[in-house]
Amino acid sequence: MCLLQNFAYLSVAFLIVVCLYPLIDKRNVWVSNNHGDVFYVNWDEVLVGATAVVSTLGGFGSEEQMKRINGEANVVAVNAAKEYGEPSAHLIEHEFSDKLTCHTETFLHISAGIPKFILISVHDYNLPSFLLSSGYFTGKRKAESEVLSKYPNSGIVLRPAFIYGKRRVNGYELPLDLVGEPAEKILRAIENFTKPLSSLPASDLLLAPPVSVDDVALAVINGVTDDDFFGVFTIDQIKDAANKVRV
Repeated sequence: MCLLQNFAYLSVAFLIVVCLYPLIDKRNVWVSNNHGDVFYVNWDEVLVGATAVVSTLGGFGSEEQMKRINGEANVVAVNAAKEYGEPSAHLIEHEFSDKLTCHTETFLHISAGIPKFILISVHDYNLPSFLLSSGYFTGKRKAESEVLSKYPNSGIVLRPAFIYGKRRVNGYELPLDLVGEPAEKILRAIENFTKPLSSLPASDLLLAPPVSVDDVALAVINGVTDDDFFGVFTIDQIKDAANKVRV
């Protein structure tokens, strides 16, 4: 999260609510138990002042569990961001004057809903259709459809492959970058030779380059700050978006 140092953000379960203004008092609060479950969150409190919502919701389990966490939970979050974001009211004053009168008229401008929603989804690995019909992928694609339908001009779907970095599990740090970083470098170095194999079913399970967690975070920042950045983004496009911010 250090890459979000110029933004205020609030973490709820696996959602990041971003407030786009210079960071004064960083809100980095993980809500536990039912309060951290997107099905029970009080969105009117969570979304106050938000500029964007970033969802990394996802996981494995039974078919029903995967459909619920990868699909339904994200759908709830998307609709909450679109419909329940706290409206912001701005008073706009206009002065009119002529030779005889001088007066001020005040108008109330109200805008509701969070402007942007960013979903961290997953690369399809060129898998055959019968594997893509699993609860994991159908849930992910359902979430993608919801983002793109509710946010046609500002919704962002990132589809990275294996994301590497340092990860903490039960108090232990897993250095996934020790595997992911060299694998990415090797696969990118030989991609001109492996491209002919990309048409083979499930070939990307071996050939899709891993993506650094820093690249994903930078692509998210690019999405928050660039209004022309929306739609579905592949592994290479995520890398390109990250490089724009990195420069």
